[in-house]
Amino acid sequence: MCLFEKIKPEQSLFIQGEWLSGIDTVSNINPSDISDTLGDFAQASKDQVEQAIQAAKYAQPLWERTSIEHKQSVLQAIGNELIARCDELGQLLSREEGKPFAEGRGEIYRAGQFFQYFAAEVLRQIGDTAGSVRPGVSVEVTREAIGVVGIISPWNFPTATAAWKIAPALAFGNSVVWKPANLTPASAVALTEIIHRQGLPAGTFNLVLGSGSIVGNTLIHSPDVAGISFTGSVETGRKVAAATAPNFVRCQLEMGSKNALVIADDADLQIAIEATIAGAFSGTGQKCTASSRLVVMDSIHDAYVEALIQRMSEIKVGHALEEGIFMGPVVDGVQLEANLGWVEKARQIGAELAFGGEQLALKHQGYYMAPTLFINTQSHSDINQEEIFAPLASVMRVKDLDEAIQVTNDTRFGLTGGIITQSLKTSTIFKQQSQTGCVMVNLPTAGTDYHVPFGGRKESSFGPREQGQYAKEFYTVVKTAYQRPY
Repeated sequence: MCLFEKIKPEQSLFIQGEWLSGIDTVSNINPSDISDTLGDFAQASKDQVEQAIQAAKYAQPLWERTSIEHKQSVLQAIGNELIARCDELGQLLSREEGKPFAEGRGEIYRAGQFFQYFAAEVLRQIGDTAGSVRPGVSVEVTREAIGVVGIISPWNFPTATAAWKIAPALAFGNSVVWKPANLTPASAVALTEIIHRQGLPAGTFNLVLGSGSIVGNTLIHSPDVAGISFTGSVETGRKVAAATAPNFVRCQLEMGSKNALVIADDADLQIAIEATIAGAFSGTGQKCTASSRLVVMDSIHDAYVEALIQRMSEIKVGHALEEGIFMGPVVDGVQLEANLGWVEKARQIGAELAFGGEQLALKHQGYYMAPTLFINTQSHSDINQEEIFAPLASVMRVKDLDEAIQVTNDTRFGLTGGIITQSLKTSTIFKQQSQTGCVMVNLPTAGTDYHVPFGGRKESSFGPREQGQYAKEFYTVVKTAYQRPY
């Protein structure tokens, strides 16, 4: 079923207001059923990326000068349509990425909320005034768009992550050149088609599908791009930072993590189990906020592990569009092979496999993996230090809160951290001492709101925060104007 009105997948580049073919195509394969192909989507050349950048550079002043009421109506319309079509587009997203339909639908709905939120922010852009230290001089402080923004977004939240970057970029008057992940081009084309129909000046928004080596490298090395907002691996994030530095291009990097969920000795066991299941295994564990490290205090350890294994045995794995599925496939064969490799590495270092660990053969041929749990693991081991991006979690036993916090912070990452406890004192200490950008109490580590800042510490993030009013720190530049009357 084709969800696009007039767009052929092979003509899926959107540059200067036109749908174009590329130099090549890539097949978009459904990870739930590898016999199902969504189409062959265009790949941009270096010249086409340069064309998109120049189109964005030309259009940006026109868009910035557009009235704030018109900007607000454009973003509101995009958000409204995403929400109205969340069933249809959620099905498309789940089909190409592999997350269950309920999650796919929810992601589209949330993406719509991002556009609606920033539509409102367009009308809240109010500057400051001040008296000067010099008599008769007035001072105004305002914010202006930075210019052309390059957006590089991942496959695990192909619409939501893109939305929380694109919406503020447009809200504050910037133009956009967007490089989505090659694994999820259909969702990118669907969002672009919605944006295209809002009548932005040609070149304000551009979609360039393609490889990181061509499209990504062209974007991050361009002196005509004013800012790069990137979500992906630490390794690639370092390359973005290095490439943008010579041109003094600002960059915003959201990278990996290795999030801990602490189960305190006074935890409500049912809350702890459900938070673990949602945090570690929803989205097949393919979330930067996933609970991959389970830090469990001594007195509750055995009961928790027993209850968790029982609950994991109830998880239904299957085709993303099947009713009642909790966990779909991993995104592709490369990811599945890497995940199974981590299972073997964990075994070799002495971790005890308590559940799962294998590829599943189901009705449809896809990239299915059982939810996986290791116990008796050590904080310093690779399985607890490296981001794996799999439905795989490991348990570490600790004696008390001090050791739990030490283990929680024993990582080069710092995106989210959580604790399950009934003690206000315990939760307060944890919130204060957790070296993460986001802290969750009696909640899964995965799951954040769209109107407040999102980001981490250490190697998880670099640059200004995303989302909410904090987004303006990246997408705008401050101007201070002095004036003396004649």
